[in-house]
Amino acid sequence: MNFSIEVNNKKVEALKGEKLLDTLNRAGIKVPTLCHMKDRFPSGACRLCVVEDMNTGKLITSCSFPASEGMRIQTHSPRVVESRKTIIELLLANHPDDCLYCTRNGNCELQSLSDNLQVRERRITGRKSKNNMDLSSPSIVRDPDKCILCGRCVRVCEEVMEVSAIDFINRGSRTVIGTSFNQGLNTSSCVNCGQCIMVCPTGALTEKKHYEEIKNALADKTKTVVIQYAPTISVSLAEEFKMKPGTDINRIMNAALRKVGFDYVFDTTFSADLTIMEESAELIQRVLNNGTLPMITSCCPGWVKFAEEFFPDLLPHVSSCKSPQQMLGAVIKTYWAQKMNMAPANIYSVAVMPCTAKKFEAQREEMTTEGITDVDAVLTTRELAQFLKMLGVDMENIEPENADSPHGFRSTAGKLFGASGGVMEAALRTAYFKITGNEMPQLKVDQIRGLQGRKEANIKVGDLEIGVAVVSGLANAKKLMEEIRAGKSKVHFIEVMACPGGCINGGGQPIGAGENAIKARMKSLYDIDEQEAVRVSHKNPEIIEIYNEFLGEPCGHKSHELLHTTYNKRDVLM
Repeated sequence: MNFSIEVNNKKVEALKGEKLLDTLNRAGIKVPTLCHMKDRFPSGACRLCVVEDMNTGKLITSCSFPASEGMRIQTHSPRVVESRKTIIELLLANHPDDCLYCTRNGNCELQSLSDNLQVRERRITGRKSKNNMDLSSPSIVRDPDKCILCGRCVRVCEEVMEVSAIDFINRGSRTVIGTSFNQGLNTSSCVNCGQCIMVCPTGALTEKKHYEEIKNALADKTKTVVIQYAPTISVSLAEEFKMKPGTDINRIMNAALRKVGFDYVFDTTFSADLTIMEESAELIQRVLNNGTLPMITSCCPGWVKFAEEFFPDLLPHVSSCKSPQQMLGAVIKTYWAQKMNMAPANIYSVAVMPCTAKKFEAQREEMTTEGITDVDAVLTTRELAQFLKMLGVDMENIEPENADSPHGFRSTAGKLFGASGGVMEAALRTAYFKITGNEMPQLKVDQIRGLQGRKEANIKVGDLEIGVAVVSGLANAKKLMEEIRAGKSKVHFIEVMACPGGCINGGGQPIGAGENAIKARMKSLYDIDEQEAVRVSHKNPEIIEIYNEFLGEPCGHKSHELLHTTYNKRDVLM
C-alpha cells in the first residue's frame, strides 16, 4: 500500500515496509551515506544518512528507519548538516593527510563529502593511525590507516562472495579491519577478486601496481614488449576518459598502446576463441565418454582459487583449460616467438584485465615453464587509464588502428566472455557445431543472458539435451556447488564468474560506475555480437591456422601441454 510523507515541505510517495532512504532515493533526493550498500540489510553504522524527524525532533538514520504515514522529514536542516559535518571531521581526525599521493585522490567518497560539507579547518584533532601496510597479496594492497571502518569491504567479502577473508578485529577505539590473526592477506582465504576495492570509499584498498616493471621493460632495448587486452576492456576503458559508458574504443586503444611504446598489441578475444575450442572439446569428451560431470569453467582465477580452498573435492569437475590471458601468454612465448624468431626470455608480456585476480593468476607456479612465465605483468582497466594519462596520450585525437596479427583477429563469441553467460553461450555455439556438423539455428541464448546471479537452461544439441547453469558472485557459486555435492544438480556444464555480472563488473574496472554503466558495457558486447560477421570461435581463420600449423587438434597432446593446467587443494588461515 502506498502513502505520502512530507519531505522538505513537499509530498513524496512511499511504499509500505520500505526504508526511508529508499523512499528518498526514488524521489531523487540525495542523502549521503558511507556504510550503506544497495539491496543489503542496513547497518546504520556511519550515521551520515541522518535526517530530522520534525514530528519528534529527533535525528534518525534513514537507511534503517522505516517510512511511515504522516512523517515530516527535513533532509538538510541545520542540525542535520552540522551532524554530518561533525561525523566527517571525526573521521578525518586520525586520517592520513596524504591526499595528494593517494590513488583515490579525486575519486574518494570521504574527500567528496568533506568538500560538500565545507570542512575547511581541523576543529577535531586525534592521534594519527600507525598501522603497517599489508603488501603480502600479489593483487591487493591494504592500508589500514586509511580505513574508516564503514564495513563495506567486510560485507561484500562475506555476503556477496562468501569468502570472509576480512572482518572487524579488536575492540573499541582499537578496532581495525583485518584477516584472521591479523596476518597477511596472502595467508587468508582471499581469492583476489577485488570486489572489496570496488566498494571501499577511500584508498584503504587498492590493486598492486605493476607500473615500474612495465616502464622499465619499455625502456629496455633488449626486450620486445607485447600487450594483450581482455574482451571487456574496450567497452569499459572509455569511462575513465569521460566518454559514454559502453563506448567501444577498441581501435583507439590499439593506437594508444602503440603510442606509449608497446611493440605489439594483441586482443585476448583471440585466445577466448582458443579457450572455446579447447573447452568445448573437453566438454564433448566428458559427455560422450562418461567423464566427470558437470564440467565447470576455469576462465576466472578468483573462482578457481575459491574452488581450491572451499571445494577441493570438486576440482575434478573444473576444466583443465588455462584462462584466455594465460593461453595467449603461452602462445606468444612459443608459437609466436618461433614465427618471429625471438627468444622467449627476451619477450616481456603484459596483460590488461578487468580483474585484480589476474595478477595472482599470472604468478601461479603452474603458469611458468622452465623459468619463463606466460604473462609477466598485469594492469587493471583503471591502471591502464592512469598509465595512458601519465604518458600524455590524447584519446580523443588519435588515429584508430587494428590489433596485430596473428592473435589479433577474433570472433564475437570470444567478445561475449566479458559478460556473465558469455563463455557458456560461446562454448555452446561451437559444441553444437562439433556434435551436429551444423551451426546453431539461433546463436543467441536468451536464457543465460542478463545480470541475474544464477541462470539455467536445457539446450538441445542433436540427440543430446545439455543442462547448463551460469552463476556470478561466489555466494551463488557456493550454493550451486553445495547442490552438486548433494547430488541434486542435473546440469552438464557450468560457467562461474566470481564478480557479480561477470568481467564487466570485475574488481579492476572503473570505481563508482554504477549499475547503468555495467548494463551499458553488457549491451555493447551483445551489440558487437549482433553486428559482426564471424560469430563463432571455430570460424576464426587465425584459430584454424594455429591448429593447422602448431597445435594439431583441440585437447590433443600439444594443446594439452601448452594450454591446460592443474589445480590443487589450498590450506589457508580461516
